[in-house]
Amino acid sequence: MGRSLSRSPSRRRRYSPSPVSHRHSRTSRHHNHKRRSRHTTSRSSSSLSPSPKKPQQSNKRRQHEEELKLLEEETARRLEEAIRKNVEEKLSSEEVKLEIERRIAEGVKKLFDDVEAQLEKEKEDALTEARRKEQQARKEREELDKMLEENRRRVEESQRREALEQQRKEEERQRELEMIQRQKEEAARRKKLEEEEEHANRINSLGKNKSRPKSYGF
Repeated sequence: MGRSLSRSPSRRRRYSPSPVSHRHSRTSRHHNHKRRSRHTTSRSSSSLSPSPKKPQQSNKRRQHEEELKLLEEETARRLEEAIRKNVEEKLSSEEVKLEIERRIAEGVKKLFDDVEAQLEKEKEDALTEARRKEQQARKEREELDKMLEENRRRVEESQRREALEQQRKEEERQRELEMIQRQKEEAARRKKLEEEEEHANRINSLGKNKSRPKSYGF
């Protein structure tokens, strides 16, 4: 739509020329003709005497330049006005209105599509991040469980070794107590045997003394 509007002023300028430009061309041809004639006259008279008309020619040249400047300004103003009217006519046409509405609808649809795509991407990124965090948490839990299991196994092994050592010490102490008890019982038995043997020896000694005949002296 922008290209069609930018081309329209050139077509209007080409098909509807301003009357000022015709006036400008006629004036230019007239001035050129007068300038050539004056130039020819001055050139023919210059060979005879110095030209006394230089200030007058300078004034006319300045006036001509001012007229050209005014003509250019008027042409530019009319061209700008023509472009403005052409743009207004194009914008006010039903076709352009429909085109504008279509482009607005396309822009709104594209905006919504972009927002929806962005939201979908953010959702996928969030799900991916959540899955990554879940996997990381599960891996950390597994590592923690493994470490706790290893610690538990070591504690149980240490407790089992301590229990076996305690049991061995208890059994050794029990054997020592039993040995001491047997030694005491053996000592008591020997003492009893010695006492019984000593008692038997005393009894035997007393029996021998009773059975020996008594002698009387005179």
